[in-house]
Amino acid sequence: MSIEKINQAKAEIASTSAYKTITEFFDSDSFCEIDAFAKSGEGFAEVVAGFGTVEGMPVYAFAQNSDICGGAMSKAQAAKLKKIYDLALKTGAPVVGFYDSIGGRLSQGTELLAGCGEILNAAASLSGVVPQISVVLGTCLGTNALNAASADIVIMSKEAQLSLSVTGENANSDYNAENGVATMVAKNSEEAIAMAKELMLYLPSNNLNMAPQSFEEAPAEDGCGCVVSKTVDGNSIVRLYNSYGKNANVRLARLGGQVIGIVATKGKSLDCKSTNKIAKFVRFCDAFSLPVVTFVNCPGFESVKSAAKAASAYAEATTVKISVVTGKAVGSAYIALAGTGANADVVYALPETVISPVNVEAAALIMDPDSMNVAVGKQAEAAEKYAQENLSAYNAAQNGYVDGIVEEAQLRQTLISALDMLSGKRVSTLSKKHSTI
Repeated sequence: MSIEKINQAKAEIASTSAYKTITEFFDSDSFCEIDAFAKSGEGFAEVVAGFGTVEGMPVYAFAQNSDICGGAMSKAQAAKLKKIYDLALKTGAPVVGFYDSIGGRLSQGTELLAGCGEILNAAASLSGVVPQISVVLGTCLGTNALNAASADIVIMSKEAQLSLSVTGENANSDYNAENGVATMVAKNSEEAIAMAKELMLYLPSNNLNMAPQSFEEAPAEDGCGCVVSKTVDGNSIVRLYNSYGKNANVRLARLGGQVIGIVATKGKSLDCKSTNKIAKFVRFCDAFSLPVVTFVNCPGFESVKSAAKAASAYAEATTVKISVVTGKAVGSAYIALAGTGANADVVYALPETVISPVNVEAAALIMDPDSMNVAVGKQAEAAEKYAQENLSAYNAAQNGYVDGIVEEAQLRQTLISALDMLSGKRVSTLSKKHSTI
């Protein structure tokens, strides 16, 4: 084939929307395409794939090419994606997929099914080894949706659709965000690509590397809850699953320049969605050794089953775990989220907090019924008084259930010191395949 024809083919590929997407994602002039001239039928394969750097860090990526047969999955496209996953496994670099496809080339029948199965298997093998990010920019249906949703983080553009149903029913970004499929929602494709680039600064290349370090910045009001935003580095908070499980927040942030995972409860009982969100996030952080700092203000759980999931995620995680009681830590919430008995490395509490085996009114009534012998309508006030006197953080600290009582103004430096102290943490685990909860 002549150089002229090769350059013509390159120009044809470079003019497609997928090529523009992937070069926008990578650092300037760093993208190296893989299998650029692979054919699918009479035309080129319906995906652009390769490697490059993002903020100087190596990354593999692919972008489905809706300009070629609507980006439909084919045997050739599956082979290119499989090669990307195999290379990522060998070299320990993240995989970012940009999805925009009408479905699959059904005329290829079982060959298509086999190719899709190989992709799903490759993605599953990589899970917990390198970070995987899906960026849904357009239509993403059927098996494409299954593969996209299996990533660690799913970013959806407002213009996108993600659904297992080929009809696209319940496929918009709002629906997927409210049901915990979409981790982040962007206004448009440009913002979605920018979000994916920013995440590269928060995630390690693989499960053996550290997350990128940054310069320490003074705290700023980032709107992640008063205590949290006053504690972490300014302008460092990345909000995840904001529309799902709204009784708790999960975030990535930096503290003293180090990337951490944050779980922050909001003073309400944790429903199933909130608890499932926490469990998933803690497991993700643990897979990549990101320290988890949990801010606890919670009266308990609404569901025993989901509570067991959260407790298991915390207990099984071997990454650094620091808990800070910021309000009330009651019963199962203290045990699962804050208790040293549930495997927290260090537990701190703000001075005015309450740690109780049951809600404070029940505790006062059971342990000191005379204190509740007050006028109608005054029980809550009496219970709070009892809690401050008998269920305080100081009482818990006297019994060894809190490692330190810290003023809010000193919390940031205390946590930075704790992270430094725990940076060499090593834990040996029992020989088993995985837990079953």
